[in-house]
Amino acid sequence: MTPMSEPLPQQTVIRHAEPSDERRLAALNRRTWSALHAVQPPPAEDVPFFDSGHQPPHYLVAVVAGRLAGYIRLVPPTPLASNAHVRQIQGLAVDSWARGRGLARALIEAACEEARRQGAIRVTLRVLGHNAPARRLYEAAGFVVEGVLPGEFLLAGAYVDDVLMGRGLRE
Repeated sequence: MTPMSEPLPQQTVIRHAEPSDERRLAALNRRTWSALHAVQPPPAEDVPFFDSGHQPPHYLVAVVAGRLAGYIRLVPPTPLASNAHVRQIQGLAVDSWARGRGLARALIEAACEEARRQGAIRVTLRVLGHNAPARRLYEAAGFVVEGVLPGEFLLAGAYVDDVLMGRGLRE
């Protein structure tokens, strides 16, 4: 994790994504794609950001001084009623110009607050074992490792663990 070099700007707003954010989110998604966190190839230029399974209400976006700086995706992990008390983070990205200001941590906290608002008592996520910066970020935000799927992905010729993390929301 990059040490915070400057505080989160006062003109930062975290809000739900809107359909009009699609073009900027798609561009951000392409700019932030990395083999460190992705299990799929880079997104193509013509692939829409929103689709039937990825809708604006699933995303919180961070806007700094009117400029889209990052997003986090928060969804139910399954459609099962027995799992309705859980939300899962399924994507987090912060543009390079906005890093080092605590924006990723602010997005995580906003997602946890949104999960609480939706009635969840836990938030879970999956992170690749080799993504040490993300793992440190999530640990600093109160997530703990709850399981590891060893060698779950074959990426660039190497087997990579899938690390399952969770955080309770009851305080």
